[in-house]
Amino acid sequence: MPDPESKFRTYGSDFGGGFKLMPQWMQQAPRVRRRTPSDRSRDQLVDLAVLNARLEGQDSVAVRKRLEHLKMRRENWEEVHRHVMRHDAEATLASIEEVARAVAALPAEQEEGLSIAALSDEVKEAQEMLADARRQLNITQKRVEANQHRVRELKLEAERLESLRVDAASAGAQPEAAAAAPSPREERSGAERPRPAPTRARRSDETRGAGRRRTKRRGPNLHSSLEPEDALKEFWHPVEFASQLPPNKMVPVELFGDAWVLFRDENGDAACIKDECAHRACPLSLGQLVDGQPECPYHGWTYSRCGEVTKMPSTRFCHGLRVRSLPVVEKDGFVWVWPGQRDPTPLPERTAIAVPEGYECHAEISLEVPVEHGLLVENLLDLAHAPFTHTATFAKGWTVPDMVRIRTMEMLAGEWHPYPINMSFEPPCMTLSTVGLHSPGSIERGVTADAASHHLHQLHVCVPASGGKTRVLYRMSMDFLGWLRQVPLVDRVWEDVARQVLEEDLRLVAGQQDRMQRSGDLSITWANPVSYDKLAVRYRRWRNGVVDAAANGDEPVCSESVECDAGTLFRLDEEEGESSDDDFDFNSPRI
Repeated sequence: MPDPESKFRTYGSDFGGGFKLMPQWMQQAPRVRRRTPSDRSRDQLVDLAVLNARLEGQDSVAVRKRLEHLKMRRENWEEVHRHVMRHDAEATLASIEEVARAVAALPAEQEEGLSIAALSDEVKEAQEMLADARRQLNITQKRVEANQHRVRELKLEAERLESLRVDAASAGAQPEAAAAAPSPREERSGAERPRPAPTRARRSDETRGAGRRRTKRRGPNLHSSLEPEDALKEFWHPVEFASQLPPNKMVPVELFGDAWVLFRDENGDAACIKDECAHRACPLSLGQLVDGQPECPYHGWTYSRCGEVTKMPSTRFCHGLRVRSLPVVEKDGFVWVWPGQRDPTPLPERTAIAVPEGYECHAEISLEVPVEHGLLVENLLDLAHAPFTHTATFAKGWTVPDMVRIRTMEMLAGEWHPYPINMSFEPPCMTLSTVGLHSPGSIERGVTADAASHHLHQLHVCVPASGGKTRVLYRMSMDFLGWLRQVPLVDRVWEDVARQVLEEDLRLVAGQQDRMQRSGDLSITWANPVSYDKLAVRYRRWRNGVVDAAANGDEPVCSESVECDAGTLFRLDEEEGESSDDDFDFNSPRI
């Protein structure tokens, strides 16, 4: 059988096969790529970015690989090149990647774009919402006008009622005047009309009126504050116990609304700087101490005791960066700081809050309370509240007058000491109390705390943390039972007792602060001062003087201590047994 395709073979062996675009001889020829000016410009952008990376000390090979990867998306790379050349931007890998990300996001944003119909629907919806808002506004305006009209009607009605009350009062006074006037017969006879004897109700009213006149308070013209004034910064403030600041530990504290951090430097000296990194404001107290320098937990920046930045890892070091630091002194078991702008005055060799000689410290407790520090100071300077406030702790069912009558009624005359206590206020925020301890029933008239055989010494430091918040440092010392310090866990017992006593006070002071905020009148606590407010008045007068002096540009007020004992606070009137507040001049410079 003949081959049916034999007639086609005359055209060659390749006839009828697949067509090859490039013959074999053409594949063996050398290839030459023709680069246009735009291609060369885009390649020059890569070379320029690689050169900048070399100048900055970066790995040029890695940068080139990254740029070549970006060039694979040709359309995006053209947009990147156009943006960099048009805006004369910096040709670095970071800037090119940022532009590339923006260009890559453009198609997605365009896909999410709204159509004209959708935009028109949104415009209609917005117009409807605007119309509804206008209708609601008109309704509200009509209601306001109706309320205003009602208020005017009520005012007119109140004026009419007031006029009726005045007319009724004047009409009632006329018959009394007629009854009091003598009759014509009495006038002719010249007889004297006897005056009616006052009734019991009238006598009681007159007695109460006389009592009110006799006990009228002379307000000391004081004003309180629920925010710590800046003038109080110009003092040394003890902010932490020295024993609570060991090496390799940072203690964050808040003072006048600012955050600070305490630590010990490489020499073991206490230091205080702003608890805020100069880079990203991260709290330094969250980090750690490295060779006596706080290290920021964010990027590892370290700071000296003066607040200067000493190390900046992963970047070029910048000189001159720093945070604020405060002058610090460690004395009498406390870390003192000076938060003011003036030059600090030197502390005495022995401060007033040092542990007295012959005493031993038994407890050091620190805690934060949600009240203004001035109100807490006034509470601690008040002795009269103890029998009524601390009924759950040391004053269970005991009242001051009952204790006075234990010995003899002679103690009701002159100065008496319901419990021998000496108290003092030490500027700017410390209160001291020395309690004389006696056996039950042995307190006599005139016995002071100094005459007692055993004493309990208490110190309260009320650090103004911020508005409505106080950091309390409490220290308790005794001149007896020294062995008690060695009892295990005794410090927790003292801490529980101190917290319970302070919580009893906080319940009252927090309520007092709330009422002052509600009324808006911060002077309501000084409307009716009495005799046992002497120390609180002296503290408030000192604080007002400090603020006024700073406002007038005068010299700072001297920081003198104010002392008083329980007998002076509870001076009784010898004739009537009432509080003789008029004997005390609240405007006196000293007690």
